Amino acid sequence: MILEPVTYKGGLYRNDEIVDLIEDVGGYIIQKQMVATEVVIQALVPRDDIALIREVAKPLAGEITPSPLVGTEIAVVTPSLEIHHLPHASCDVAEYIRRFGAKTNMVGLARGFGKRIAQLNDEERDVINEHDLAIYLLGDFEECIRHKFPVLRRGIEVPIVVSGGPSKETLQKIIDPPVDGYVGEVGRFMHRTKESEEIDKLEEVVAEITRVVSKKREEIAKDPLSVSPARLMDIIREQVEEIHRVLSPTPITVQMTGLRVKLPYDTFSTVLKKLEIERGVTIGDLADIRPSRMRDYILLKIRPFSDTNIMI
Repeated sequence: MILEPVTYKGGLYRNDEIVDLIEDVGGYIIQKQMVATEVVIQALVPRDDIALIREVAKPLAGEITPSPLVGTEIAVVTPSLEIHHLPHASCDVAEYIRRFGAKTNMVGLARGFGKRIAQLNDEERDVINEHDLAIYLLGDFEECIRHKFPVLRRGIEVPIVVSGGPSKETLQKIIDPPVDGYVGEVGRFMHRTKESEEIDKLEEVVAEITRVVSKKREEIAKDPLSVSPARLMDIIREQVEEIHRVLSPTPITVQMTGLRVKLPYDTFSTVLKKLEIERGVTIGDLADIRPSRMRDYILLKIRPFSDTNIMI
């Protein structure tokens, strides 16, 4: 069964019918938000059942749209979040990517500025590597990017997309070894994006990230995970009562190969490890559980079928 990432937007009236339908056809609700009189549901649903859900949503004035980044967590990396470095682009990119389903986290480097003194510390490196993808939002100066970026990418193992003021062709020329994606002519600016050409650039960023994410999904499909991250999320929701007391908008963040569970590691790592998925198979049998460098959260990475010889 192939699951497609989608977003449902509609009124509050009878929205539970959509939730029940998605679950009945074997889909998973990743996030559900109530905004005034509107409900926004991000979900993974079977490709063959999208037409059925769209048909049921029509009389409720609901709309189903593709959201290719649902089920991903992306790090938006910027050399600084200080106002004199004009972080407007970082904020706009992070917010715009969210509209397509991604969970984004801003990573403002402590010493990312200065051509000669820029550096990436161990904690920043580890936090970025906990994500599915990192997009670096650099400045306008070609020479600065050429000198700084080799330091800022050191130790990063996740796919990287680079954006900056120079053109895409220039970024491809000055970054060696190459990264996974490039978006040019998105440098620093001192206002929020409003004009149509600025929105087009944000669309270009999303398109490049989607391309890289799709490529990574294809690689994962060659050696599929032992269990879907979305299914593990449902199991934790059903069996761990404390997760419902977490005040974060996303107590469990779904990633492409695992989950970020926002519970204390020391208290709940053993609890999660012993949770039964099916027929005596526990989460500990299929996934590695380790502490996150982000607060005291829990990171759960699912092992591939070739490692466990189990597929659920």
